[in-house]
Amino acid sequence: MATLDDVIDALETAYDPRGAESWDAVGLVCGDPTADVSRVHLAVDPVAAVVDEAIAAGAQLLVTHHPLFLGGTTSVAATNAKGRVIHRLISTGCALYVAHTNADVADPGVSDALAETVGLRDLRPLQPLEGQAQDKLVTFVPPADVDRVLDALAGAGAGVIGDYDRCAFATPGTGTFRPGDAANPTIGTRGEIERVEEMRLEIVVPRARRTSVIRALVAAHPYEEPAWDLVPLAAPPSTHGLGRVGELAESTTLAEFTAAVARALPVTAWGVRAAGDPRRPVRTVAVCGGSGGSLAGTAARAGADVLLTADLKHHATSEAIEDDVIALMDAAHWATEWPWLGQVARLIGSGAAGATDTVEATISTTVTDPWTVHEHQ
Repeated sequence: MATLDDVIDALETAYDPRGAESWDAVGLVCGDPTADVSRVHLAVDPVAAVVDEAIAAGAQLLVTHHPLFLGGTTSVAATNAKGRVIHRLISTGCALYVAHTNADVADPGVSDALAETVGLRDLRPLQPLEGQAQDKLVTFVPPADVDRVLDALAGAGAGVIGDYDRCAFATPGTGTFRPGDAANPTIGTRGEIERVEEMRLEIVVPRARRTSVIRALVAAHPYEEPAWDLVPLAAPPSTHGLGRVGELAESTTLAEFTAAVARALPVTAWGVRAAGDPRRPVRTVAVCGGSGGSLAGTAARAGADVLLTADLKHHATSEAIEDDVIALMDAAHWATEWPWLGQVARLIGSGAAGATDTVEATISTTVTDPWTVHEHQ
């Protein structure tokens, strides 16, 4: 049987909490990490109807995209809607976990699910995060000591490239030095020039691990005073970030693509609307689940014909259309994030939530978009 801790480990491997915005509130809201979990219910909003749905499904964990408490609180008394949600969850033994902006920037994440739902391929981040800052450490080691020094550097966090560790490159050469009168050389004699066979060892180092890696080098190196260089590297490109840009299989028009998106997304009273010439050709599309209107300029510079997102503002939309830089498409906030639930269900159903057990995942069918009435004039 998997535990809540097992499921959280799987979720946080996919949606690293360190990727969340500083103002966000992600992670475990309530629940015992040691409790058994056999069923997880997934939803966008932690509202009363969804909690009732989770309990009816027999779930021991409710995972939502939106936080329950985004601001600070001093009470969870059952005197308001949020307090009642907490009491209902705890009294029925159902935990609550939130993956919000950390799921927005993940790879894959919220926008990948939206992009796939509307038929995009060849996805790339719309606003990529900067990759982890790295340095290259270069040092010179006698051949017999290379493995020992490399093991020490790797143990301190150096040499990780993607899914590989202990990555390094070694080339042979000749080192020369003359020990001073106060030196205690491992090789050579004070006052005499020495030439020795050495290996030039190169290895990448996360900048945050600089100090610990250099300490490991000095401790493991056979020389009294090892020589080393630390060279700053350009940040590598990242596949993580806000939004996605992709291509449709065939070119279409803004009007036709709007209709296709409306068919692909779950039905809401808000529907799907677009701003721009209905005949505008559309092939390259940018998407951002949730409120992504601020990315319109970024999408235009990325070569997108249209940006699909939610919560667009009147003036910014009007200006974009007047300047004819990009078309904009506005769907319900909830609807643009709901496809992500299927991605999470696949993650949990793959067995990643436990060493030997597969946890069942159910997806909320309750429309929690707050807009409930829409009339054409």
